[in-house]
Amino acid sequence: MDTLALQLDIPRLETARLILRAYRPEDFDFYAGLTGDEEVMRYIAPANTRPLAFRAFCATFGHWIVRGHGMWVLEEKSTGRLLGHAGLPHWEGSQGMEVGYALHPSAWGQGYALEAASRVLQYAHDTMGARGVISVIHPDNAPSIRVAERMGASLLREHTGSDGVRLLIYGHRDP
Repeated sequence: MDTLALQLDIPRLETARLILRAYRPEDFDFYAGLTGDEEVMRYIAPANTRPLAFRAFCATFGHWIVRGHGMWVLEEKSTGRLLGHAGLPHWEGSQGMEVGYALHPSAWGQGYALEAASRVLQYAHDTMGARGVISVIHPDNAPSIRVAERMGASLLREHTGSDGVRLLIYGHRDP
């Protein structure tokens, strides 16, 4: 029997307060709680059941294999507490490589989204050479609009998703 062994080389990034690292199998309970929280997922997608969260969790690893980039879990440096995730998703049928993130409610309003998203964009530009990076934001998600604008992004267009939901596409400035 042939065995396929994949070694993911997901870089570790840091900011002043955060470690952005690869998800580990033992992080699944956190992931399931995060993506299963109605309030966290309010502007992203329907909240996951635990079985759906497992599929999505596995897809985060697959994204790194297929695209060479993806999501990092956010770990608070001072405590080791998991706060959410951020990264560069580019799902099939999406509008392009985007800066995406979701934070646990206990981490809201503390500047972690801006800190993580800025570091992710820097990685996209400086390490990957990515250009035309976007943020896809629900029009009612005022905090995420503020994060994108504070990062220097500007509204490019509106888009209606396949599910009929209206979205705003913000473009980040290329270096």
